[in-house]
Amino acid sequence: MENKHVGFLVVGIAALLVAIIFIFQSALTQIVNSSCSMEVTACPMYSTITQQTYLALAIVGVLVIIGLILIFAKPKEKIIVRRVKESKKKLNLDGLEKSEKEAINLLQKDNGAMFQSELMEKLNIGKVGVTRLLDKLEAKQIIERKRRGMNNIVVLKD
Repeated sequence: MENKHVGFLVVGIAALLVAIIFIFQSALTQIVNSSCSMEVTACPMYSTITQQTYLALAIVGVLVIIGLILIFAKPKEKIIVRRVKESKKKLNLDGLEKSEKEAINLLQKDNGAMFQSELMEKLNIGKVGVTRLLDKLEAKQIIERKRRGMNNIVVLKD
């Protein structure tokens, strides 16, 4: 569900709550009027009704503000990965470990770039293992990692 739709939903719920608050307030006022033997203005229960109403309306006001923020907030930009060119360069895989060769082959099949999390899934090793593997390949200047938001993109160097 988009933020805008959630915002409209929150504002709608807030409007419904306002109606419930005023219905509840009128019911409480009738109960206080019938049960309080003093004057309406001197009865201590009457002042608590007003306080409760203002508190409830303040909470609904906060809901309305949150709803409006969600409605008018600018949506986050999506990360788009574009592959500009394919690497025609043949890499020398001599002297590399089996897992390093496998990672490079996966990157070559995917046009030289892949998210680190996707590489982790395809190699079937954990986060720490992938990080160490990529550290080694980066030290050998075969790949480079580029930060994209909360993710890393692994790219073969030309």
